[in-house]
Order: sequence, then structure tokens, then C-alpha cells
Amino acid sequence: MYVKKLPITLNCGLDLVGEVLYGKWKVRLLYFIHEGHKRPSELQRQIPDATRRVLNIQLNEMEKHGLVSKVVFAQAPPKVEYSLTALGASLIPVIKTLGEWADEHEEELKEAILQED
Repeated sequence: MYVKKLPITLNCGLDLVGEVLYGKWKVRLLYFIHEGHKRPSELQRQIPDATRRVLNIQLNEMEKHGLVSKVVFAQAPPKVEYSLTALGASLIPVIKTLGEWADEHEEELKEAILQED
């Protein structure tokens, strides 16, 4: 099991946001769950670049942080569904605003990102 080498710093709201949303796929996972994609296989189809293992890790972290809830249905094979909690749903307007900001500045952002390579 991974153990962080540095202590967690939670001095302000931005530290909290970073701790809870840090992860390449977390924002997209929240948005796709909000759109109705609740099964891990559906989420995998929405984010094909992510491995199932990474998605499961990030979903488990978001469950631990209270952003999503997980329901396991007792059947064979097991069925799992995720849904947003009230806390997770409260992030959706923020995520939409960030997406709109990125759309407005798409060319500038792409240029800056591609200059890094």
C-alpha cells in the first residue's frame, strides 16, 4: 500500500480542493457520473485512456472523501454502481464553469501546453 512521504497540508481551501480532486481523471469521473454513467465499465468507455485500476483507485478515493457513493448489488457476477453524494453534486457547477473557461481560452491553452513538449 502506498504511504505518502510528506505530511498532508490542509491550511486553506485550495489545499483541501487539491487533496480531494488531485488525480488525472477525478474531475471527468465526477462529471460522467453526474451525466448518468454509473457502472465502472461505462466510465471506462468514457475515459478509454485510463486503466481500470487507476479509475478504481480514484473512485475509491472519491468515495473515501465523500464525493461519490458506491452500491454493490449482491448478484453473480457482482454489479457496482456509483452516484454523486450531495457534496459531489455541489462540485458540478464549478466543473462546468472550469470547462467553459477552458473552452473560451482553448487556443491559448493548447498553444501553451504544446510548447512544453
